[in-house]
Amino acid sequence: MFNTAGIIGAGPVGRALATHAARAGLPVLISSSRGPDALAGVIAELPPGATATTVERAARAELVILAIPFVRVPELASVVSDWSGRVVVDTTNQFSQYTPEYSGYVDLGQDTGTEWVGRQLPGATMIKAFNAMFASYIRPDPRHAEGRQVVFYAGDDDGACAGFHEFFTTLGFSPVYVGTLHEGGRTMQLGGVLSAVHVLRQD
Repeated sequence: MFNTAGIIGAGPVGRALATHAARAGLPVLISSSRGPDALAGVIAELPPGATATTVERAARAELVILAIPFVRVPELASVVSDWSGRVVVDTTNQFSQYTPEYSGYVDLGQDTGTEWVGRQLPGATMIKAFNAMFASYIRPDPRHAEGRQVVFYAGDDDGACAGFHEFFTTLGFSPVYVGTLHEGGRTMQLGGVLSAVHVLRQD
């Protein structure tokens, strides 16, 4: 299983996942383009175990969670040129604008968003997850009286998928594999049949 989590992006999704990982006792490195000093307020709200750092340092964690606007992903290549050996969880959606609010859609033709993201991060092993869920569903304890919060995920690498499954099961989620980045990822992206579908699994 992954023993450290690096989170790139300190918005609602990044903060929610940082909270769950820190509560599970795992070291969490959270970063943003503004630099670690700008995250003092965020760190104050997170459980012990979360540390503000640079994007470069967060990208060296065993598991990297990408929680930034989709159209800003290419900027990461100028910060970290080689992503070999990294497992990257892509939580982005293909919005063409993110300010003043998320809107529009980037049409990639036959490619899924995560296939495109992976090409911007040379060498990365990609997993698609958490983009189909609103942050308000990610933030609470995933263990509910009615069951555990399901997180759909897609990926091409068996080892990375197994590690993802174990990691997020430890955090309390119920991971459900939906297929490859191309086939499964399409069901999860904007307009897909699993987009904004929130499910609890009864244990």
